[in-house]
Amino acid sequence: MTLHSRPPVIRVDAELLIPGRGVPIPHATLVSEGRKIVYVGKQSTLPAKYAQIEGTVVPVLLPGLWDCHVHFFGAPSFTPEVVTSTTAALAGARSARDLAATLNAGFTSVRELGGYGAQISAAVEEGWLVGPNIYSSVSMLSQTAGHGDAREEDMTMICSKMQQNMPFYLCDGEAECQKAVRTMIRRGATVIKVATTGGGSSKDELQARQFSDAELLIMVQEAQRGGLAVAAHCHGKEGIKAALRAGCRTLEHASFANDECIALMKEKDVLFVPTRTAINFALSNPKAWTPENYRKIVQLADANLRAYTKAIKAGVRIALGTDIGLSATSLPLNHGMNGKEFVWAVEAGLMPLEAIEAGTARGPESLMMNAIENGDDESDDDGEPPLTKAPKSGQLKVGFDADFIAVSENPLLDIAVLANPEKVTHVWKGGKLFKEPGKLATLILPVH
Repeated sequence: MTLHSRPPVIRVDAELLIPGRGVPIPHATLVSEGRKIVYVGKQSTLPAKYAQIEGTVVPVLLPGLWDCHVHFFGAPSFTPEVVTSTTAALAGARSARDLAATLNAGFTSVRELGGYGAQISAAVEEGWLVGPNIYSSVSMLSQTAGHGDAREEDMTMICSKMQQNMPFYLCDGEAECQKAVRTMIRRGATVIKVATTGGGSSKDELQARQFSDAELLIMVQEAQRGGLAVAAHCHGKEGIKAALRAGCRTLEHASFANDECIALMKEKDVLFVPTRTAINFALSNPKAWTPENYRKIVQLADANLRAYTKAIKAGVRIALGTDIGLSATSLPLNHGMNGKEFVWAVEAGLMPLEAIEAGTARGPESLMMNAIENGDDESDDDGEPPLTKAPKSGQLKVGFDADFIAVSENPLLDIAVLANPEKVTHVWKGGKLFKEPGKLATLILPVH
């Protein structure tokens, strides 16, 4: 682009525009200029300066989708020992396919809670690979003998791996926990993830409380000093309450949340990320797990759904995340299937429009220390810019990022439309068209 040339202008005319938050608009037009949206509204009120621009006509237009819980592990199994034994180069090569599949499914942004996304994102931003915007925690912070401890016999080897940007990082005691957060920030983290209970894929007890209150508090405080929100992996109620006391921004899974936990979630205005996609996959594929791991998955699956349903009825804010992390296209769970989470959300009790908000406008809020409902985050009460600003994404509004997608059918009538990548006809990210009928987003873009 020359010094005086204008950024490209895109016009899209839609039979129905779903803004992500707010009332859908029939017979609408969206115009973007460069990386930002400059007009959203009725076609009949389109400013004259845009009227002569040839537009793309689509049935339904909505914001680029957000998956608030993914992993680019590049491994064929969730188990820590398999993930830690996969080399970074192999993980990156496998993830190239996963990145493109995610974008082709309509997901223009993801929050990666442990994996190689922070390293791979540079290749996406530079144009070597295609994929979504990646907001990564780099590693999940775990205590020794916790959810992220692979428990290899040679601990010298595993500790050495931890220092090479592995998806898991062990820390014990307040000083180590504080340094762990600082290390993640140094490595490029834009969100921090901690494990406050055991998990289905690890060797610990599912509901066992992990990290002390003091350890959790210092990690949250250190993250907040760096302007980052904290996501808490948790299943058991004691770990859920500990995460809430410490000030974690989002709760991942929260399977055994009881009425007390749900009331606290509502009171503290946290986001709940239930991850039904991975849980339902795990439940329906017993051969993919050890007998002990599968026993834990059976325990948590129904409890998670009950907690999800109760949370919706209580008015807890939901953000959609899948927990997809496998690089194995032969399995019935892989990157590109992320849209199934919308189906599970509606089955749990959200209306289709609410589910779309949970999978679009709620996404950026998962990166905030405090929720921003209307995107009016330019300054705080003192006139100073806030420490943390969510990306202006997930909504079709003037001034927001030009990330939007078109689908061939109305998801308000059938939410399963969003679960089928073939029905995602167009994908624009950052004002660029990556997918259109007859042309998928490819693994490699030409670099200019």
